[in-house]
Amino acid sequence: MAGIVSLGALAQDKSENRELIGKVGTRSALLVLHASERADGSWQVAGEYVILPTLARRFVEGERAAVSGATVLKEGTTPILFGRPGIGELRGVWRDGAFKGRRYGPGGQERERFEFSEEFPSMEGYSASVRCDAKEGRYRAKLHLSVAGGKLAAFEWQAREPGGQVCTVVAKEQQPLRGGLRFAAGACRVTLRDVGEFLALRAENCAAQCGAEGYLVPLLIDRRGHCELLR
Repeated sequence: MAGIVSLGALAQDKSENRELIGKVGTRSALLVLHASERADGSWQVAGEYVILPTLARRFVEGERAAVSGATVLKEGTTPILFGRPGIGELRGVWRDGAFKGRRYGPGGQERERFEFSEEFPSMEGYSASVRCDAKEGRYRAKLHLSVAGGKLAAFEWQAREPGGQVCTVVAKEQQPLRGGLRFAAGACRVTLRDVGEFLALRAENCAAQCGAEGYLVPLLIDRRGHCELLR
C-alpha cells in the first residue's frame, strides 16, 4: 500500500493494516498503520497520518505493548525514520479500536491531545457519480466511480507512473465492509471511507492489475468530486 513503510524485512508471524479516523488537537486527521506482531505478543508499528484540512503528512513508527496497548510512535517528515531525528512523538494507548493520548514535541514538551478510532461513518446510503483526474509531475491517475444507495454501479481506476507503466482496476464485485465500501477485482481490493472533508480511496493486493513498476497512489475525493493524490 502506498504511503506505508514496509516491514517485510522483519520475520513476523502476523501483520495487519489498520485505518483510523480522528483528531490531532482540533484538526481532523486520517491515520493509516501497518502492525507486525512479535513473538512476545508486542507489535512493531509503522505508517502515517494526514492532517486533512491542510493535507500535511507525518510518518510514524514505534511499538505497541502486548497487553496494555501502550503505544509510542516516533514522528517524522519522511518515511525512513531510523537514524534520523524525529519532530515529535505520539504517546498513548491503542486498545479496543481506539488510540488516544498526547503528542509531544522533540524536546518532550506536550503539544496537543489526539484521539483516533477504527469506527468510520457508515456509507450504506452513499450515492455519487465521480469522474476525476489527479496528477503530480509525470504521475497521472483517472477515476470513474458510480455508487447508488451504497451499491456499486461502476468503478475504474487507472494510473500511469512516470516510466509509463499503467495500473488499471475495473471492479465489478462489492464486499461487505463496516464503515465504508469495498470493491474487488480478483484479489485486488479497493476501500472507500468517509473521512469528513474527503472520501479516502486506497488499494491493496493490486499488483496483478499493474505493470512491473506500476502502483496506485491513494486518492482523496472532495465533496465537489475533485481528486487529490495522497503522496
